Amino acid sequence: MVTTMELPWYRKWFSSRRKADSLDMRVKAEQGDADAQFGLGLRYGAAQGVSQDFVQAAEWYRKAANQNHVLAQFNLGLMYAKGQGMPRDDAAALVWIRKAAEAGDAGAQFNMGTRYHRASLDGLQMDAAESKIEAFKWLHLAAAQGYRGSAAAFEMVTLTMSLQEVTEGNQRAATFAVGRPVLK
Repeated sequence: MVTTMELPWYRKWFSSRRKADSLDMRVKAEQGDADAQFGLGLRYGAAQGVSQDFVQAAEWYRKAANQNHVLAQFNLGLMYAKGQGMPRDDAAALVWIRKAAEAGDAGAQFNMGTRYHRASLDGLQMDAAESKIEAFKWLHLAAAQGYRGSAAAFEMVTLTMSLQEVTEGNQRAATFAVGRPVLK
């Protein structure tokens, strides 16, 4: 058996290619490219071991989110909700997740729906009805996009609602869908 410290040619090529891509992404991110900023946030947040850096992930997500990058907004909101790379802040989480949901992100819409559903279970009678209607709306929108688990959650919420609440929820979902700008 022959051992050598030399890497096979294909590993050298792919390794150097990955480093070049990484440098190119950082340059683009530093120049203000929202997709590159999101990509860096994703790399730092999803990395394993020592390479994982939630503070850096949040910083890059924030830069992209401030440029209306929908996935960055949603991921930043999730990081606030979990306290990853920053102190946990449910109010800030809700702001960012709502922005992504209003821009049409199905994951954010599902998240909003489940948040409102939980609030409907914990709230006062009047607040519970409003929360159910909002949960219905957001879960309806996520289900319409085929987001995993949203159809079942939508059905579960619907079973707890009156006919009047369902009618209002349908109206809100229809109004939301009609009033949205076309997303790129």
